[in-house]
Amino acid sequence: MTLGKVFVAGHRGMVGSAILRRLEARAAAGEAITPMTRSRAMLDLTDAGAVRAFMQAERPDAVVLAAARVGGILANRDRPAEFIRDNLAIECNVIHAAHETGVRRLLNLGSSCIYPRGAPQPMREEALLTGPLEPTNEPYAIAKIAGIKLCESYNRQHGTDFRSIMPTNLYGPGDNFDAAGSHVLPALIRRFDRARQAGADEVTIWGTGTPRREFLHVDDLADAALFVLDLPKPAWDTQTAPMRSHVNIGTGRDLTIRELAGLVAAAAGYTGRIGFDPGKPDGAPRKLLDVSRMASLGWRARIPLEQGIRETWRWYLDNEGARRD
Repeated sequence: MTLGKVFVAGHRGMVGSAILRRLEARAAAGEAITPMTRSRAMLDLTDAGAVRAFMQAERPDAVVLAAARVGGILANRDRPAEFIRDNLAIECNVIHAAHETGVRRLLNLGSSCIYPRGAPQPMREEALLTGPLEPTNEPYAIAKIAGIKLCESYNRQHGTDFRSIMPTNLYGPGDNFDAAGSHVLPALIRRFDRARQAGADEVTIWGTGTPRREFLHVDDLADAALFVLDLPKPAWDTQTAPMRSHVNIGTGRDLTIRELAGLVAAAAGYTGRIGFDPGKPDGAPRKLLDVSRMASLGWRARIPLEQGIRETWRWYLDNEGARRD
């Protein structure tokens, strides 16, 4: 399928901007691709009428649904209603409008938090809805599960070609480094930058440091997203059987938060002590995706974590770090 006009919803976020860069590069190389974007000020994706009017006027051939309200443990704890409400609204509005206007293919981006807290590791796609979710981000996870089931249900009832990918923890240029809303890796970059600047003897990290996490560079995710979007429908249906709904995107490798902190500290040039506060929440004990399905399709991540952290650190210094509090 020639992608044609591709609407990237959420193009200013870390994920959406990475996918947009890939689409623009392909268009510049001569492919029949016309990326389309709208800022939040121009199009509120939580407004069903505005989304419907935009889709009817512009008639995109494909949609990448990368827009979402996201955040770390603290943000999920303090604003659960916003996380479930806004994400449900965005998914319902964009997916339904895509069906109404005859969008040929839609790619929905989810999150690995959809899987049960106690799911066998590494987590396979079939683990969805087999047990209780991690309590610290349950509202967000429920919204992301709903997005998968929306795509699956429209496919079953209306014959649409709406696909979902479930990335592991993402990081890279354009990440959110805000102290109150960031995920663990950008939060660590910010903490170690402040500590290095202040000459602090110790940095204390939330939790015990023992949970294990998997991390994927956002440029790898962008490559994977377009790889899946480009797949012919028979290949997608075969590889996502029996659910035909979603596929995991990750590296298949994880490390402890303690090990991650050491890598970030090394990239930042911080030489002080690293402590942990077990009184703060850890989140799920382990989150590692089974990526064998994507591997069987011919895609694997290529950016090593150490390299990605160094690149992200340099981006932070050139952008966010220049505006230190």
